Amino acid sequence: KVNLFLSVNKKLKNKLHDLQSVYCLIDLFDKITLKKNNFKSDQVYFRGPYSKYVKKSNNSVLKVLKIMRENKLISNYYSIKIFKEIPVFAGLGGGTSNAATVLKHLCKKKVGKKIFNKIVDYVGSDLRLFFSNQGYLKNLNKVYELKKKFTLYFLLVDPKILVSTKEVYSKVKKYSNKKKIPIEKLKHKKVFIDHLAKFDNDLQLIVEKKYPVVTGLLHNIRVKRGCYLSKMTGSGSACYGLFKNENCSKAALKSLRKIYPKFWFSIAKTI
Repeated sequence: KVNLFLSVNKKLKNKLHDLQSVYCLIDLFDKITLKKNNFKSDQVYFRGPYSKYVKKSNNSVLKVLKIMRENKLISNYYSIKIFKEIPVFAGLGGGTSNAATVLKHLCKKKVGKKIFNKIVDYVGSDLRLFFSNQGYLKNLNKVYELKKKFTLYFLLVDPKILVSTKEVYSKVKKYSNKKKIPIEKLKHKKVFIDHLAKFDNDLQLIVEKKYPVVTGLLHNIRVKRGCYLSKMTGSGSACYGLFKNENCSKAALKSLRKIYPKFWFSIAKTI
């Protein structure tokens, strides 16, 4: 997922931060293979270039299987293989999207609100975002699906800096005021983009201060032809440019890859 803005409003009693965001899911994904097993325990295996950074015994997929079984949503045990295409520690929510996918696949009936909230509390608050392709996170517990969907084109760039989410949030000293987002009035793409361009990612300056390369990267994305805006997508180091069309995003990728040959790049669009 990509956060089109991210506002940190306050710290809650449970020590989590209350957030606002307009976000969208994109067509970047890990590959998941799942089958039942007879081991009486879940087995999750990770492959691919980012697999070495994933905790094998404590990850979002194992968590979602555990809490589903505790709430009698499943009774079987599973062997799951995940090929990691999404960078980790990048703020793209790859691990949580995998957990949401497994939850959707294995649940044969609609999950009640009470049980769903238990799952979210256990796995992580980001989980609820993956049930709307484009949404408005009003606060940590409330997501509104956008009625008007837009096709958006992105260039994603990850400088491969392993940013700690916990560390970034610990450095938030000033909180933003709640924003009034007139979602129902944002019916045209230009109005939608112009409105969201006014808002920042409140975590971005914290990461930029520690890693100046992110500042330069965001600037170099933003000046490319057809780029509406550039931001960091979450708490991690992955940055994105929102482009006019796919051709502009591809041209930007070709140019930026010459400047940053060791960075990870991907073209993406909304789903």
